[in-house]
Amino acid sequence: MSDELLYLKSKVIIEPLVDRFFAWPYTVAPVQAAMNLAFLQLPLLESYLQSPQVHVAASNNPELRGGYFINIPEERADEVRELVESIKKERAPMLRFAEAIAAGQEILRANATGFDLTPLYPKMPAELGGLIELAYDTDNQAQMRFMEPVVYKSEVYDQGRQSVQLSFETGIERPFILSTPRLPSPDVLELDIPFNHPGLTELFKARVQGTTLAHLSEALELDEAQTAHLATMLSDTPSGAADRHIEAGGRIRYFGHACLVLQTPEAAIVTDPFISADSTAGDRYTLDDLPDYIDLVLITHGHQDHIVLETLLQLRGRLGAIVVPRSSRGNLADPSMAHMLRNQGFNVIEVDDFDEVEFPGGKITATPFLGEHCDLDIRAKSTYWAELAGKKVFIGADSSGIEPALYRYIKSHLGTADIAFLGMECDGAPLTWLYQALLTIPVTKKMSNSRKLSGSNAEQAAAIMTELGATEAYVYAMGEEDWLGHVMATTYTEDTYQIKQIEEFLTWCKDRDITAGHLFKQQEWVW
Repeated sequence: MSDELLYLKSKVIIEPLVDRFFAWPYTVAPVQAAMNLAFLQLPLLESYLQSPQVHVAASNNPELRGGYFINIPEERADEVRELVESIKKERAPMLRFAEAIAAGQEILRANATGFDLTPLYPKMPAELGGLIELAYDTDNQAQMRFMEPVVYKSEVYDQGRQSVQLSFETGIERPFILSTPRLPSPDVLELDIPFNHPGLTELFKARVQGTTLAHLSEALELDEAQTAHLATMLSDTPSGAADRHIEAGGRIRYFGHACLVLQTPEAAIVTDPFISADSTAGDRYTLDDLPDYIDLVLITHGHQDHIVLETLLQLRGRLGAIVVPRSSRGNLADPSMAHMLRNQGFNVIEVDDFDEVEFPGGKITATPFLGEHCDLDIRAKSTYWAELAGKKVFIGADSSGIEPALYRYIKSHLGTADIAFLGMECDGAPLTWLYQALLTIPVTKKMSNSRKLSGSNAEQAAAIMTELGATEAYVYAMGEEDWLGHVMATTYTEDTYQIKQIEEFLTWCKDRDITAGHLFKQQEWVW
């Protein structure tokens, strides 16, 4: 092989897989992964095997977009059957652990009546031994607290579940990530390696640093055929955009969805990176537009469209640290993002409300995040306040203005924001759409529909702006960009409730001389 310096092509993408399902926090963090495997993914696969044609038809029905159906042709059903058999055999400890959690919850419901919990430890399933603590809250409601760092050291966490696929961005919408496993394909390079494999860091550093095919082949432990496939993904020319850095002042670029890149000549901060690789589209910022080095990545919360391993793995070799909100330590619905990301090879800074993280020439302050999590006790969520190049920027993600007084406290502590970025997906998916595998007591459809993954409506967004006093407000796109369909699966028209609420909010802003806009694909602010 030649010693010629080569670079990874713009349109190369990675899909991180866990037992061939697209990876997101609830399929990587071991406690939640066990529950999803046992009570969602495996039953879904078995349902497909009973009626493949029904699943395929439903997957192609626009009215069922984002539903739990497997979009795999019937002629490949045998491969799905093999996947089911391998999961039942090789993931048996995980499946037993999930069943033990459900059984343990039932034991608590039947026996934890406010008296001493010590006698219940011997009654708990053996699979939970040493991995949980039993505790009451102050209302005498009992719960299991999972000792997450210990679970990562147990047989429940198996990196052998992990693999990656490398391919080219085609511009064609990929299958919805929460339902359809990724099977092998001739145009996909399969790598049976865990996410923390150092070869992946070397591969994606090649976007900005030249390397050789021989080095990458050795780093990724490739055979001859895999090396030949990888060679098609390399170029002798780097693809970074000429204006990816700035020489003075400050700049914010909107990369789509909830992703912002905040820059000064000294530093770069990226929020919730979910970035297109389609550099030929011409209507968006892509991976080519990222600065060569990123000081901090800010993660607002653990939903699959905000902590996107597909993008994060591509940044690991050029990233200082990922800032994540602190979890509640052991709550079934609230896995630690810090533990999960550290186990994938990232440097992580964990923050609580009003913790500060400095970077060259500025600082980030973690600020509270209200709502959007179906009223579950999920605390690993944070908005952020960025100070750089003389501006103060509120990064609101999907938080809600259900209690406006909170933002009064933020202003009193941090001052007046210059720009606020807000999420207004104000009629989100119901409780069971994302959390059904964790619910050990069934909930009614009416109850589920009353508890949604919703951000601010017009009134709540206006209340946030009133309290923050910001002179500019921008509403994130709500999965509207066409490269997000495999994760978001959202469809809007001009008459959709969310769109009407955004219009109402923009009118409110206009009436008060607040500069405002509804973001889509790309935008830039320079000062």
